[in-house]
Amino acid sequence: MLLAIDISNTNIKFGLYAGETLQHHWVVSTVRQRTTDEYAMLLSDLARHEGHRLTDIHDIIMSSVVPPLTPVFQELAQRYCGKEALVVDHTLDLGVKLLIDNPWEIGSDRIVISLAAYHLYGGPAIIVAFSTATTFDVISAEGDFLGGAIAPGLLISAEALSSAASRLFLVDLTPPLAALGKNTIDNMQSGIIFGHVGLVQGLISRLRKEIPGVTDERKVKVIAHGGLSPLMAPIIPEIQHVNQFLALEGLRLAYTKLCE
Repeated sequence: MLLAIDISNTNIKFGLYAGETLQHHWVVSTVRQRTTDEYAMLLSDLARHEGHRLTDIHDIIMSSVVPPLTPVFQELAQRYCGKEALVVDHTLDLGVKLLIDNPWEIGSDRIVISLAAYHLYGGPAIIVAFSTATTFDVISAEGDFLGGAIAPGLLISAEALSSAASRLFLVDLTPPLAALGKNTIDNMQSGIIFGHVGLVQGLISRLRKEIPGVTDERKVKVIAHGGLSPLMAPIIPEIQHVNQFLALEGLRLAYTKLCE
């Protein structure tokens, strides 16, 4: 079985594949202070709950945007699974051309997500991640990574607003019934959520116009993923697909390409 690991700033996603089939998946919080042994026991318990052991894992591939945790999981792979983990970075030939100024700056998660989006939906496409940051990845009709944009995420915006204004407070991230708020909570929810909708729609509109070779902007697919995509996708009509497994599927595809 193949274990795919996607390490992001907020969560760590695990996917256990049998061939092309994602048999099991788990999400745990990213805790930089956890040791190799702690993550190994956590993963072992999750696998055991589904009837598997770590020794059932034949190969491991991972992407990480949290540098301190990369060696932690490399050690986990070696000590507990007896395997050398494949670590995705910009130097690997995955069939995705990185048409940007500094390829070494790109997070490996954006590479595998672009790979999966092109494989599943084709290009050109804009992939929107609603997570710690709201990230926009743009791929061409040929599946090349063209660049994108990074904006503060919903949680960051909400926390910044409540901490910087003494008379405001944290509110639930729930869309209000109307943009015109009649109380403080509705005002804040409108500004945070509908304001973010405007940000996303505005960037989608701009990015569509800047993709080379696009003559009909309606043909640019828009795909969403990330923990807050179930909240945001229903109120952003430009979003056509929601797929929470893009990173894991991209890692599986990357493994297949590297082992060909």
